[in-house]
Amino acid sequence: MVFKKMLSAFGVGGPSVDTVLTNPNTRPGLSLDGHVNLVGGDAPASIEQISISLVTRVEVESGGSEYAGMMEFHRMPVSGRLELAPKQQLSIPFQFPIPWETPVTDVYGHRLHGMTMGLRTEVAVARAVDKGDLDHVAVHPLPIHERILEAFQALGFRFKHADLERGHIYGVQQTLPFYQEIEFFAAPQYAQAVNEVELTFVTSPQGVEVILECDKRGGFFTGGQDVIGRYAVPHSDASRTDWVQVVDGWLRETTSRYGSLRAQGYGMPPGGHYPPQGHYAPQGHYGHQGHQGHRGSGMGGMLAAGALGVVGGMVAGELIEDAFEGFGDDDGGDE
Repeated sequence: MVFKKMLSAFGVGGPSVDTVLTNPNTRPGLSLDGHVNLVGGDAPASIEQISISLVTRVEVESGGSEYAGMMEFHRMPVSGRLELAPKQQLSIPFQFPIPWETPVTDVYGHRLHGMTMGLRTEVAVARAVDKGDLDHVAVHPLPIHERILEAFQALGFRFKHADLERGHIYGVQQTLPFYQEIEFFAAPQYAQAVNEVELTFVTSPQGVEVILECDKRGGFFTGGQDVIGRYAVPHSDASRTDWVQVVDGWLRETTSRYGSLRAQGYGMPPGGHYPPQGHYAPQGHYGHQGHQGHRGSGMGGMLAAGALGVVGGMVAGELIEDAFEGFGDDDGGDE
């Protein structure tokens, strides 16, 4: 941040904190590097702990209503107890791992409308916690996410909105208390059958589970209904050359399942957002990929590390930018 923030827990003349990120751009499975800079105030200060955490805006359904609130979902201490002398300057380096399931906030330099993400610095003193600093963070897609988003663009889908829903996807292993929904208006060739499509990525070190929720149009005598498709893809498949054909196949398979499901009497599970595995949430063409938490290494980590590059200046951005007309800096949140 440009100006250091005085820690209110110490009152006027107390120490100040300023967290500086080496690069605010990152991807799931990578890290954020930086320093927490402290400057002593007019008197000695005893600090118990300094922590950093990721916070984001999440939609919560409760009692038939929905509201949005800021939620912390990943935290790490950067310092234990320390004494800060008057006017002393102290810089504490950190490397903060980003969970694999962290939602995407930016695509090719454009903020997804509806998304906000920040790194919060908290300084704990005796009987008080000061929220300190909040710095903007941009989470960019991994190569497998990019290929799938590019396929939606090539098929004619238009971005509508993105948000985070508190809860867990039925039958999918998650490590975070929410999931992201990226909403699209239907492309012309699907418009007779589908109003909108919601895309969810649940990412692990091995790959990504892709959940498609298609808002099915109703007929003259029938109401509409959401239908679900679930497909697992390893990170190594990001280099596939015909993702348009793959995504088109997913969409046609998902929407064509509506008739047979209705005949069998399947519906949405009570209290669950998605159907149980084995009803109408198949694992897809590539097999189920295991989930081992939000921090890992191996091939997935190498793919992520090699993918970051110069974020926001990617050549492929020109291919998808026009499709995401709704992108723009979100003016909500606490950033």
